Order: sequence, then C-alpha cells, then structure tokens
Amino acid sequence: MNLAQQTNELQQFTHFVQALPVVTPNEVFQALGCLGYRGQDAARRALSLMAYRHIRRIKRLYLEGMHRADIMPKGNYLCIGPTGCGKTHLVELLFRDILKLPTVIVDVTTYSETGYVGQDTNQILTRLLHAADDNPLIASIGIVCLDEFDKLASGQNNAMFAGAGTTKDVTGLGVQRELLKLLESVDVSVPLELSHSSTVSHVMVSTADVAFIACGAFSGFQKVVQQRSGNEHVGFGRSAESRQDHKIAATFQQDQVDNVANFQAYGFLPELIARFTRVVPFEALDRATLRAILNDSVVTKMVREFHDESMELVIDEEVLDQIVTESLKRETGARGLTANLIRHVEDAAFFAFGRQSGGRVRVQQDSNGVKATYDFLT
Repeated sequence: MNLAQQTNELQQFTHFVQALPVVTPNEVFQALGCLGYRGQDAARRALSLMAYRHIRRIKRLYLEGMHRADIMPKGNYLCIGPTGCGKTHLVELLFRDILKLPTVIVDVTTYSETGYVGQDTNQILTRLLHAADDNPLIASIGIVCLDEFDKLASGQNNAMFAGAGTTKDVTGLGVQRELLKLLESVDVSVPLELSHSSTVSHVMVSTADVAFIACGAFSGFQKVVQQRSGNEHVGFGRSAESRQDHKIAATFQQDQVDNVANFQAYGFLPELIARFTRVVPFEALDRATLRAILNDSVVTKMVREFHDESMELVIDEEVLDQIVTESLKRETGARGLTANLIRHVEDAAFFAFGRQSGGRVRVQQDSNGVKATYDFLT
C-alpha cells in the first residue's frame, strides 16, 4: 500500500469517527422503539449502554487522544434466548441502522478450524472489511454478530458445508479456539476476498476495537443447569421446572448465564465464554409483545402490500388473537407471526394480486376456523 492510499484511508477514518452520533443510552433505547422493536426492556437497556460505551470509547481513543490503558476495554456481549425473541434483530437495528457502524451478522456454523473444510474464521473479518468499504481502519471499530453461536457447542455442531464429513473439526471446539484468538486484541491477516485461493491479497486488521456480539438460542441449556445442580427428576415425579428443558421458549435466569461452568458443561471452552464482558438473557416474548409486533410490523406491511395491488385488506381482531395464540403454542416467537398470517391470506392473495380492477379481502374467523373472503371489482 502506498503512502497516498494510507493517507486517504486515515482521512476517511477520521471523518467517519467524527461523524459517529453520540446519543445517550436512553435515547438509543427510545430510538429502537421508534423503529418498531418491542419488548426485551432489560436486554435493550444493556445493549444500548454497550453501544454508547463503544462509540464514546472510539472517540476518546481516536479524537481525544486518550491512552488505551486509561479507558475501559472493549465490550464483547453474549445474547442468549429462545428463537424469535429478537436477538439478532436488536443488533441489526442498533448498530447498522441507528449508529451506522460497519456491522456484519455471520452464521458461525459455516466456519471451520483453519486448514479444514469450511470457511476460515478470518473471513469473518473479510465480511466486516467489505461492510467498511474496504477501509481496514473503519473495519477495526465495527461490530461482528456471531449468530447461531450455541451450535458450536462440543458434540452439537450441526455445521453443513461442502465436503461435510471430511473435516476433523466435528465438535466445534476448533472453531471455538479460532474465535478465541479473534476476540483477543490481535492483528489479523485478513483476505480481501471470500476465497480459498492462496493468491488472494491480505490486509492487516486489528481486533482491539472490534466489538463481538454472539447470539444463540442455547436449547437444552436449562437441562444442563438442572443436571449440574442435582435438581433433575425422572419419571412421574418431575416438577414443572424440570420440564423447562423441553420448552423452546424457555426463559433464562441471570444467575444461570453468569456461571461459566454451565457453559462449560454445555460444551464451550470456559476461556471463550470468559471473553464476553456480559451475558445478556433474552425473555420469551409474551402475548402482549407478540400482538404489538404483529400489528406494527407484520399487518401494517401486508396491508400496504395489498394496497399497492389496488386491494383493501381487512383482518378481524379475532384472527390476530388466533395468530398470536398459534405462535405461542408453537414457541416460534416473532419469527412465526408472518408465516401464520401469510398462510391465512395466501389463497386470496393468489387470486387478488395482479388484478387491475381492485377489490376487498377480509380475513375472519368463524366456527370452521380462519378464512379469507374476497370481493373483486369488475
């Protein structure tokens, strides 16, 4: 890299850091609500504070000239909670949409230990580099979200990739060891392209200021905790609490996730879990929150879609209640709301979309269940 290019990257980086918004944690919290994020107040506060600290730390380092030893170290967070509770969605809204930081969300099950089949973990930073317009300085202050993090647990790695079965990294411990290095403050040789070719150019990226946020559902974690505490019951004497391990939408307690030994029993290297400054438990979404998400995010967009097709869509309140009930029963969280609603309107949409004359579709519930009726203009 020539001097002119280095100077240009440094100028871009300085302007980028200067432009980063400094908003209070409470303002970040409120902004998330304005963008449609519902529920998870405790987790939302924790991530809002983490985001504020990250921005202020960057500005103190690179604008105010404070010495690294005099400020708090970077924060890596582990978000644990049931599927569909809003973990990755929170990260996406917070860092990519509100704070405008280079942010990547990667499925860690596609990565493998260096030298084996699968993507090299260093390529996680390649994705971050691309999100930073290939400026390694801007990439070095970005956010990496390690999605499906729980799938790396020893003996539970379900990674599927080309050549699966030919790799020795069958437990996920190899990837854990590779991630352990990334979470440290190290300089990493990062390939400029997502390729396995040995001729790809590399650039050095420091992870000293890259914040890592891992997200996972951690199914079966409750059972591990019960086994370690000796509270597991078998047979007819099992209590309601002991059946929690069968629930998808189980709620994690703070004392459970603060105990590194529980994660070690689950299949994680204790030194990797210790690299996370904070473990944030997310709750299973309740009926009121699911109903708010359904109204604000799903129904509004679907009504707009029908309107764009010159159709009026009307959904009875009883139908919306039924959709929330189905989501709670299936324990799919917010992720299942769209699928449930689409299932009820897809036949009407099939005949309605593309017509130029317009009309009205009503989704209602009767003794035979939910059905959609339509009246097309001629």
